[in-house]
Amino acid sequence: MAAGKTTLAQSLSRRLGWRAEDVDLLIEARERRTVADIFAREGEPYFRSVERQVIYSLLPQRHIVVATGGGTFIDPENRAAINADGLSVWIDVPFELLLDRIPADGRRPLAADRVQMAILYERRRIAYEQAHIRLDASRARSEDLVEQLIERLE
Repeated sequence: MAAGKTTLAQSLSRRLGWRAEDVDLLIEARERRTVADIFAREGEPYFRSVERQVIYSLLPQRHIVVATGGGTFIDPENRAAINADGLSVWIDVPFELLLDRIPADGRRPLAADRVQMAILYERRRIAYEQAHIRLDASRARSEDLVEQLIERLE
C-alpha cells in the first residue's frame, strides 16, 4: 500500500513498450465502484475473491506490467500463480515512509488504524520476501527504481 506500484508499473511499461495494468483499477471498473466502497459494503473476503479473478484473467497475457494491490501477494494462491507465470517485484518501502504517503481520506480502508497498519505491514513483508526481486525504495526515486529493475531484467 502506497509503495509506488502503479507509478513504477507505468514507468517500466513505457520503457519496455509494454502495456500497464493496475489490479485495483480493473476491479473498480469491473465492480463499478471504488475499492473503499467494496470493502465497506461487501468486506475484504469479497474483494479478495474479485481480486483473484482479475489476477487469473491477466496471467495468460504477455508483454504486460501489472501493478497489484498491496494485499494481492499475501494470498498464497495469487503468489504462487504470479511467481510461476511472471516475475514478481517487491518494492520495499520503510513503514514510516509508507505512513507519510497514505492519504487520510478513507481511500485506504486497511490503513485507518496505525497499530493495525503496522501489523498488516509485517504480515505483508513476510509474503513479499518471496518475490523474485526486491527493490530497496527507502531513498530511491521511481526513475531510479525503473533503472535498477531494467538492469536486473537484462
